[in-house]
Amino acid sequence: MNGHTFPTDLLEAQTAWYVTYRQLATAAPGAGAAHRRRLLRLSRLITSHPYWQTSAGTPAARMALKELARESACP
Repeated sequence: MNGHTFPTDLLEAQTAWYVTYRQLATAAPGAGAAHRRRLLRLSRLITSHPYWQTSAGTPAARMALKELARESACP
C-alpha cells in the first residue's frame, strides 16, 4: 500500500469512482447522465475528504490512493 493508510470511506469512494467511470464508458448512448452525476458526487467527496487536510495528505498519497483503488476496481 506504499506505506499509506487511507480511511476506509475514502478508499471506497475512490474505488466506486473507477467502477462508475467504467460503467459510464460502457453505457448506451444517452444513458450516462446518472453515471456522470455519481462521478461528480464522488469527486467532490474524494477531494474534500478531511484526510487531505492532514500531514499525510500529500500528492504522493493521492497517487497511491488512485493506484490502490484502481487495483480493487479493475481486477
